Amino acid sequence: MQLRYSFRQYPSAGQRSALSRAFGCARVVYNDALRARETARAAGLPFIPSGELSKQLTASKKTPGRAWLAEVSSVVLQQSLRDLDTAYKNFFDGLRGKRPKTGPPRFKSRKDTRQSVRFTANAGWKITTGGKLRLPKVGDLAVKWSRSLPSTPSTVTVVKDSAGRYFASFVVETGPEETLPETTPEVGIDLGLKHFAVLSDGTKIDSPRFLRRAEKRLNKAQRALSRKEKGSKNRDKARIRVARAHARVADARREFHHRLSTRLIRENQAVAVEDLAVKGLARTRLAKSVHDAGWSAFVSMLEYKAARYGRTLIRIGRFEPTSQVCSQCGVQDGPKPLHIRVWTCSACGAVLDRDINAAVNVAKAAGLAVSACGAQVRPGLVPAPRSEAGTHPTPQPSTAR
Repeated sequence: MQLRYSFRQYPSAGQRSALSRAFGCARVVYNDALRARETARAAGLPFIPSGELSKQLTASKKTPGRAWLAEVSSVVLQQSLRDLDTAYKNFFDGLRGKRPKTGPPRFKSRKDTRQSVRFTANAGWKITTGGKLRLPKVGDLAVKWSRSLPSTPSTVTVVKDSAGRYFASFVVETGPEETLPETTPEVGIDLGLKHFAVLSDGTKIDSPRFLRRAEKRLNKAQRALSRKEKGSKNRDKARIRVARAHARVADARREFHHRLSTRLIRENQAVAVEDLAVKGLARTRLAKSVHDAGWSAFVSMLEYKAARYGRTLIRIGRFEPTSQVCSQCGVQDGPKPLHIRVWTCSACGAVLDRDINAAVNVAKAAGLAVSACGAQVRPGLVPAPRSEAGTHPTPQPSTAR
């Protein structure tokens, strides 16, 4: 499987200028190619293939108006054309129903807060013995290596995010040597808002609510941004402060997702989750809390880590009545308001925790061998059968204690 590893970069002032030049050249090549295809479409001409666009790019470098394109690596420019091809492919595949629909390719702006360029193996980039990343026509960039790469990377993408930070993103291939030894436990997960995840063994993981906790700081930074004059240097500085505040929230949430998903995959042979309708929930009054939880990103991490380490991830349908079915006897008791967190089964009298009961039902719906004994249920007060009610007709001898 292919994985992407990102590391923080710290380019010097000259290297930042060279990267800015590469970002600009890649953007211009992308826009020129998109304009050529749109002009041909408006004129009723055939779709221009990528080979023809590459020839036009080579010819434009020899003109006075585009001679500065030769100041950056040619691989960066060719990869920009590949990005345009990918954008068109995604658009056409969406029209054919092969993937979710996306809009047609759009022109890139120099005011875009996120910019990137990609270097493939034939660009001649390498990692030096001193641990620096050597890029053609940029130089040796200092990288903060937080871990070692599992294999030789095939490409590297230099990204400048909205907060003005630089990252080196490597694509590497991993093999079956990372498969973990088989284990016995299997677990079902019920995702929520009060508790981020409730496991079928009774474990409850509180929701960190990173966005909610940072709201006061974010609101203050956003108000300061709104007071700055548009187009001024102070507004750019204020925008970066807002972007950095949001980046801290996103980084903390991503770290939480990585730690939890890795632990669940390592400790369990099979994991079952519910396929939640996140888009629908994001249109309700709980939208901010739903986005703050980041369920989709968490489930995506579970999915690729399960494939990477030889585990099994099972998604059950979103219409499974996991909160309505008693995990003890299987009787469906009907929908319940959200404020009801504990309920009593009318059939068997078991007192059920709503979230743990749902997690057990998720595991059962996925066909996992999960026992409901971990659901923290206790027998309720059940009326005695008629044959056992009342007093005995004849006195019974008392038992000595």
